[in-house]
Amino acid sequence: MQTYWMETIISQNRVLTIRGVPFRAGEKVEVIILSRPPLREGAERYPLRGQSVLYLAPFDGIAENEWNALK
Repeated sequence: MQTYWMETIISQNRVLTIRGVPFRAGEKVEVIILSRPPLREGAERYPLRGQSVLYLAPFDGIAENEWNALK
């Protein structure tokens, strides 16, 4: 199965037109339409980008007392 992806906008008369697909005429295809929620106005796409990270104990083990092999 070959996958072809594109993004488009539905026209005012609610018609979807897809041009220039890489398939032959008469070839059977399956079409799945996914709607994308609009991004909120003013919302950053990556709000934590550029923020500093502080590691308190970067070389300590995590949850060592919960490992069965150490008991």
